[in-house]
Amino acid sequence: MSHKALPQPLPALQSLIHFESAARHLNFTSAAEELGATQPAVSLRIRKLEDELGLPLFDRLHRGVRLTHEGERLLETVQQTLEALRLVTADMRTQQSRRTLTLSTDFGFAKLWLLPRMVALRQAIPELQLRLLTSQSEPDARVGVPDLSVIFGECPDAGSHRLLFAESVVPVCSPALLRHGLPTPRELAAMPLLQLEQHGQTARWMSWADWFRGRGQRAPAASDAITFNDYSLVVQAAVSGLGVALGWAPLVDDLLASGELVQADAQPLQTSRGYFLSTLRPWQSHGLQGRFCDWLVAECARTTALRSRPPP
Repeated sequence: MSHKALPQPLPALQSLIHFESAARHLNFTSAAEELGATQPAVSLRIRKLEDELGLPLFDRLHRGVRLTHEGERLLETVQQTLEALRLVTADMRTQQSRRTLTLSTDFGFAKLWLLPRMVALRQAIPELQLRLLTSQSEPDARVGVPDLSVIFGECPDAGSHRLLFAESVVPVCSPALLRHGLPTPRELAAMPLLQLEQHGQTARWMSWADWFRGRGQRAPAASDAITFNDYSLVVQAAVSGLGVALGWAPLVDDLLASGELVQADAQPLQTSRGYFLSTLRPWQSHGLQGRFCDWLVAECARTTALRSRPPP
């Protein structure tokens, strides 16, 4: 049975760096100054390298040194190798410092919650280049796996995930529609309703039928509601006074705080669904991804704390 020969061990990289500097300067003292070392330390490194290789790399002359033939061969290879290492590591540092992070989420979260906080994100992580992929449906693996996803629905089965916001829903509308105080659920059913289109057989978010059942009422016919496939359009229609929409926290928090929208019911309904920060790639707790996750989680916690604070 044959045994494959083990590769010969390589000289230490630090010894090769000392050799390259001394060979370039043809002076051990100049090499020591360049490397921040002492002349004896450089001389010792090179002597050990020569002993390891079993041949001299320099001819020691009365005044200075010169490369042997073997030293010239080694210098050419070491310089090419060190230059290749410098180029690769410089490129890696550039990619890390200017890396694009891809985030997949739905229209509502992107337009209503994240975009108003982009200035704060840029101030917190100025070197981050964020690429947003938005869709109202489930992320499509055919367009590539994003670094991170903010997904609405039940807790994801695959990958690593963290709950950002639990589903909390309350009807909202323009103040102009509530001139006589909060309507009862029965009165609300008679008002123009705005809704978000559902995709697939399983409902991923609360519908008006779910909300009315939760309030102990029979829902009006779905055909009576105006349907949109983009939640930000649902909210804009509500701001414009076209009807009453289901308002998801935290997407409508800013509009409620500004008075552009008001609650059309006093009690939000909550479910086990919510917005989850998720990744199918290996989770990174460091670098830009880690810093972005830390910022996002902290900002979501701050939003939740502001919402739960009692009004003045």
